[in-house]
Amino acid sequence: MEKKTAGRVDPRVLRTRALLRSAALEMAGERDIESMTIADIAERATVNRATVYQHYRDRDALLLDAMEEEVGRLARAAAQCPLTRPAERTPDEVVDLFRHVDANATLYQRMLGPGGSARFVNRLRELLAQEVEAQLVGADDAGTGPAAARLRGHYLAGAFVGVFTEWVSMTNRPSAPQAASEVWRLLRGPSSPASVASEGTR
Repeated sequence: MEKKTAGRVDPRVLRTRALLRSAALEMAGERDIESMTIADIAERATVNRATVYQHYRDRDALLLDAMEEEVGRLARAAAQCPLTRPAERTPDEVVDLFRHVDANATLYQRMLGPGGSARFVNRLRELLAQEVEAQLVGADDAGTGPAAARLRGHYLAGAFVGVFTEWVSMTNRPSAPQAASEVWRLLRGPSSPASVASEGTR
């Protein structure tokens, strides 16, 4: 339980959690997630194992917290992409989204790979879906209700997570602009959000 002073979280709690998140992220960039233990993270953070359990239920909960900021950054980048109205030219925002993942490729390899965290994958997909849903519902001419937007949001989010997972694992992966261009070409096809939305209004 968090200690609070005058309605604020005890600074010692914040420091400890920051140490644990930093240690977890460092280790995630060095080794497979499945090989990491609470004891390993505690040793890297220079705290005892029991202290970790005072703040986190298990290793995955700690990793998810450590990656929450990164996931948020990726979701905000996705929010800038005009996913509901694909244009001829690949938007710079989509290229930037892939560049962001590329800049953190090792971390995404660990978290999305076979030995990664299912909770992280689910959280990433959830936030990406929320951003797509918001675009679809907010598009005046999309003709998309909340239920349909939710389904389409998760459809696209799943596609992006799948693409990111495969892309960061490739030995000679295409550049961010190349990968973004290929994904955008697929989005402009018959199953693009804009096309599906327009078909739903017929």
